[in-house]
Amino acid sequence: MVSRRRFLQAGTVAAGLTLASRSFAAGDGCLPMPPSIAKLKSMKDQAKPITREERRDRQEKARRLMEANQLDAILLMEGTSLTYFTGVRWWGGERLFAMVLPAQGAAFYVCPAFEEGRAREQLANAPGGEHADVRTWQEDDSPYHRVAQGLKDRGIATGVLGVEEAVHFVFSDGIAKAAPQVKIASGTPVTAGCRMVKSEHEVELMRLAAKVTLAAYEAAYRGLKEGMTQPQFEDLVEAAHTQLGFSGGADVQVGEYSALPHGSITPQVIREGTIVLMDGGCKVEGYCSDISRTFVLGKASDKMKKVFDIVHRAQDSALKMARPGLECQAVDAAARKVITDAGYGPDYKFFTHRVGHGMGMDGHEWPYLVRGDALPMAANMTFSDEPGIYIRGEFGVRLEDDMHITENGAELFTPQSPSLENPFGAG
Repeated sequence: MVSRRRFLQAGTVAAGLTLASRSFAAGDGCLPMPPSIAKLKSMKDQAKPITREERRDRQEKARRLMEANQLDAILLMEGTSLTYFTGVRWWGGERLFAMVLPAQGAAFYVCPAFEEGRAREQLANAPGGEHADVRTWQEDDSPYHRVAQGLKDRGIATGVLGVEEAVHFVFSDGIAKAAPQVKIASGTPVTAGCRMVKSEHEVELMRLAAKVTLAAYEAAYRGLKEGMTQPQFEDLVEAAHTQLGFSGGADVQVGEYSALPHGSITPQVIREGTIVLMDGGCKVEGYCSDISRTFVLGKASDKMKKVFDIVHRAQDSALKMARPGLECQAVDAAARKVITDAGYGPDYKFFTHRVGHGMGMDGHEWPYLVRGDALPMAANMTFSDEPGIYIRGEFGVRLEDDMHITENGAELFTPQSPSLENPFGAG
């Protein structure tokens, strides 16, 4: 899959926006900025950051879920869940930096000694961070003994420690050996249990992210010219996101390569009458959009139109099926039935992936709209709704919008694509 590229190597977004009004770096060199992108206005001021109070509420919910799942504490390391609960954005590689959040009592942190300043700087904005219990270890010390001592100090030397699913085995194994009387269990019921159901603020940020990406896609599409290379069009999408005030982009696949759901590294050129599939998004205050559009520059063939119509109906079917209390797998089944009944089955023959995935701070997160996932949906869960048909050697069509489960059903954050030849409606 071709990686997304930065369209400007500018020190700040503001500097990037100044240059974006004149030109953009398009793989092969600078090209004039299309008017459709140049006229975009920043939407950055519409994004309101997550507050410390919101993160405090998240930690309290986590404690309730620990008690419900018979966990005495959870352990988080660098990654999304640590940021979700604390606001800390950490990288540390092989050195252990961890947060332990007990079901009762204050959290504690285990940190490399030389990183304590960086840790405290970020923890100052975390719940309870102004008085954070930070336990440091030197390069020749064992960080695992610090974790074990912290558990003992919190009265859970023989308790159950839920380890977040993204923690590498080397760390959980080290903790298990340093604290042999502690039972290591999955922390997913707590971390996913909190993150799956969004607050109104989180939904608002995701709605904005989807709005930004769709606006960027449309502006890039209206600036597209026949003969553009795949990287040039991807750079248009990235430039449009930047003009709107956010970092984002899309991976683009052309013609027969659109039949590979996650694309190809083969160089491609956009020609009239050839299908183009774009898939990407942005982040707004840490919350993702994930949108796909499939279109043809010029006239689509009858077969392309037929396939698009089937995929469109499958997306409709998934949207109409989704509601609180329904098992996640039922949404996949509804979309898959439309595609199979139209002759593009059975099972995963042409519709080769699940119909959707949970979304939030990660582009893919719990839960998933796939056969076998019997978890009931709940209000304020958020998913992608992305059926597709992929005909190897010819083309693929995927339509993807981000779906919010409401109290009574479901909504898409963005309007569905009307057609291959007019993917964004009247311009």
